[in-house]
Amino acid sequence: MSDPASLPGSLARGEDENHSVAKAAGLIGAATFSSRILGFIRDMVLARLFGATAAADAFFVAYRIPNLLRELFAEGSMSAAFIPVFTEYHMLRAKRDAWELASAVFTTLVTVLTLVTIVGILAAPGIVWLLAPGFHGNPDKLAITTYLTRIMFPYLLFISLAALAMGVLNSVRAFVGPALSPVLFNLLIIGCALFLSPLLAEPILGVAVGVVAGGAAQFTMQLPGLWRRELLFGWRFEPGHPGVRRIGALLVPSLLGLSVTQVNITVSTILASFFAGGPTYLFYGMRLIQFPLGIFGVALATAILPTMSAQAARGALEELRATLGFGLRMILFIILPAMLGLILLRGPIVHLFFEHGSFTAEDTAATAAAVLCYAVGLWAFAGVRIIVAAFYSLQDTRTPALAAMLNWGTLVAVLNRRLGGVDWSSVGRSAARVLAAAAPVVLACVWVANLEVWSRQGEWAAKTVMLFVGIGLSVTGYLGAHALMRSEELEVLWRVVKGKVASADEGGQVR
Repeated sequence: MSDPASLPGSLARGEDENHSVAKAAGLIGAATFSSRILGFIRDMVLARLFGATAAADAFFVAYRIPNLLRELFAEGSMSAAFIPVFTEYHMLRAKRDAWELASAVFTTLVTVLTLVTIVGILAAPGIVWLLAPGFHGNPDKLAITTYLTRIMFPYLLFISLAALAMGVLNSVRAFVGPALSPVLFNLLIIGCALFLSPLLAEPILGVAVGVVAGGAAQFTMQLPGLWRRELLFGWRFEPGHPGVRRIGALLVPSLLGLSVTQVNITVSTILASFFAGGPTYLFYGMRLIQFPLGIFGVALATAILPTMSAQAARGALEELRATLGFGLRMILFIILPAMLGLILLRGPIVHLFFEHGSFTAEDTAATAAAVLCYAVGLWAFAGVRIIVAAFYSLQDTRTPALAAMLNWGTLVAVLNRRLGGVDWSSVGRSAARVLAAAAPVVLACVWVANLEVWSRQGEWAAKTVMLFVGIGLSVTGYLGAHALMRSEELEVLWRVVKGKVASADEGGQVR
């Protein structure tokens, strides 16, 4: 690959921005990997303690309610509406203006979500009755689900504020702190499950307390980063602030688009409530899908949105097109082999990590089936995040909302026209390379999944070794195939790795 310094104008800048996006995505991915590993341990603890029992079903249905609202009000919509507008303020106006906008949004968010939380606590019996009709025949299960919902509803407020803090920090290219904040969330849930739950008459209540405490910790952890950058929120009740109105205008269509996905998840929860263990199987299945999606897909989308927002703010559509194409190629490069690995090794993975204590072999089979159903769409989940980020950078949340009601292709077609063309031939060549390089992944995973060790009781050490041997062979074969094909995506990642090594050699530590 050419040295960016030797390239002319916008081409060199594009190379630099691709490297910056890859580096930021790597930092976010590494931080997210740490929190996801801890989240995985958290799930293993919960599976061991509660299995797929009635208490676990009640918890996961109750957790689904504030989590659904969190995904609507916080993470997805906050990125869509807040980051592009705040980035514009931060780049083109005085720092004081950016701080006033962030503070006005903070105050408005606290006011609105406090009211939503109070209403949710009061209306919990009706919400649970609608969301879990399969519990109607079990008054005790319905009652504990309602109680858990009331305990966990304040989580919505805390995690939404954490998402706002993350939006501000990401806009000024501070990624690691926000990405690490879920570590505290997972630690508090693990701690409450192990030490608080045994002290309670209904142990699952301790986990609910951990959820709320963890949400508050995620917000608190990011405050020092805001303070160091002189962007710590103040109390400014200005719902009529021009920036707040613009964010509100962007927020409404974003909510409509996200609600389509949430309707699908809600329907799944309703149907799962009719089957013993159903909500638990869906939860653990989705958690396994979110592992690669969070580490790679969400990390890249998080890193790329501030870059594309800055490009859109200065009218550099050519650079935005190049960044979009780069993002799509990197998503295919990483997510497709991860998807194949999850599909082919779903049984061994669930068996090895979850089938302990109260979690049975039947629970493993049902959870693996849920993983398969989710995994086949993993490439689309990740790709849509990059496509949608491009629309958000243009401060267009209406088109993704419309497309969410239609299909993925609509987004691609509209964005292609909006940007005056994207280098789809490059994306297509990248996809062909990824498919060819995926052959070693398939061979290694099929071999490991069909070993007799998985049908025998115990032998956890041998199973652990074989699973990681399969993963190691898959990764080595996949990267080796890309090296033989001189893949551009692998070269970009290698540049990031070499940059980290150089930083370590010069400064004595990786920066």
